[in-house]
Amino acid sequence: MNPSGVKTRIASLTKGLAKRWDETRNSWYDSKSHEFEEQYIRELVANVDKTVNVLDKLDEILARVRKDCE
Repeated sequence: MNPSGVKTRIASLTKGLAKRWDETRNSWYDSKSHEFEEQYIRELVANVDKTVNVLDKLDEILARVRKDCE
């Protein structure tokens, strides 16, 4: 497992989703779209941000473990 690679992939996919959501909002902009964005999109982005931070920390820990094992 490569946390850095996973982090890059998940960040890229989330960025793509956010772009698609912006495109969707151009044609779907009502109270339900606001509700959907609040309930799903914003929560997802916030959780991805947290996950990216955890993956950064995990990458640091694994680097220290590798160094200690040399």
